[in-house]
Amino acid sequence: MGTNERTYCCIDLKSFYASVECAERGLDPLKARLVVADPDRGEKTICLAVSPALKALGVPGRCRVFQIPQGISYIKARPRMKLYMQTSARIVGIYLRHISAQDLHVYSIDECFMDLTPYLALCGMTAKELVGMLRHEVLRETGITATAGIGPNLFLAKVALDVTAKHTQDGIGVLDARSFRERIWPHRPITDIWQIGSHIAERLRKHGIEDLFGLAHANVDMLYREFGANAEYLIDHAWGVEPCTIAEIHAYEPQATSVGSGQVLPCDYTFDEARMILREMVDDTVLDLVEKQVVAGHASLHVGYGKEEGGPNHANASRMLAGHTNSFDKLMAFMDELFCEIVDRQRPVRRMNLAFGHLLPEACATLDLFADVEAEQDERVRQEALLAIKRKFGKDAVMRGTSLKEKARGRERAHQVGGHHA
Repeated sequence: MGTNERTYCCIDLKSFYASVECAERGLDPLKARLVVADPDRGEKTICLAVSPALKALGVPGRCRVFQIPQGISYIKARPRMKLYMQTSARIVGIYLRHISAQDLHVYSIDECFMDLTPYLALCGMTAKELVGMLRHEVLRETGITATAGIGPNLFLAKVALDVTAKHTQDGIGVLDARSFRERIWPHRPITDIWQIGSHIAERLRKHGIEDLFGLAHANVDMLYREFGANAEYLIDHAWGVEPCTIAEIHAYEPQATSVGSGQVLPCDYTFDEARMILREMVDDTVLDLVEKQVVAGHASLHVGYGKEEGGPNHANASRMLAGHTNSFDKLMAFMDELFCEIVDRQRPVRRMNLAFGHLLPEACATLDLFADVEAEQDERVRQEALLAIKRKFGKDAVMRGTSLKEKARGRERAHQVGGHHA
């Protein structure tokens, strides 16, 4: 191996949420029929995970409960997000016994990238042997099966995981520049390739491009006209090139930061009911700003309507604030005005997302000559008291009266992680 060549792997935990639930019940995740779905949300709720045994029967990985064919028996497990996070952290701990944190990137709750280059000679192992050892330890200690991809860059490791690992007996896919062109260039559908979603695939299809071979040999000027600057990474990936390294990922600092909140409502909400939910969401997000000791200079709001004929299915707006602040009173007034401006009062609301951006340290908060300084100081004392109580006694230890109203969501969401049961 040349001095500039590296060896990466991408490890994925197979049907992670379902595997954790099977392991907790003493079941084999590869044989048990189990779906992770909240039974309280009805037959239309999305299954967060489906065990491999059900996938083998043709059940899609992210189907709705009613789409599971009649006659198939299965266990329905309520999501337990805190358990999944704890299990994920435990598995990352297993990786860290052998791989330094500086060579590991946690991509998601069930997927990690690793730079294996320094460890192959150190351990006296091939890449497959080292990855196999990691997989074996995870299986032995947690009962969860992992699959993996190995390649000379992050992209090839990810494609080896997503496309080739599923066709190997040991669950480890391997790609290099030559095998990438032989096996992945003709592969279809192109949406199996990392970072090529259905929207990009549709735009490529307009130009007769159905696979990476077609993308690699497409007219470059056409790709830049169609995709702008994003054409660069599409062209790189079509040729199996990925210049980014794990070290560069760790060193990356975003130009802009934000905090936000979003949720899918359990049923259609009226204009006034959704406005109440907005108040809860602003309250939670402002406390997040205060806890991080930052102030916001920008706000955005996205509201999705229930399924109904006619008109766009959402409303959204993004605006600069008059200054930088983390005052609930100021931000709530701004968001309420924005909500009333963009939302159709006659249409039911089902989704809401808000974000506060252009964050700066509190020392940069905008001074307002007309502000009631004493009132703002009193508000800040209240905010810090609320945070102290919530840290000590839980998120629902103290809440605004709004959250006691019918159809309010604050009390329920205080016990959730990512919108699901903790």
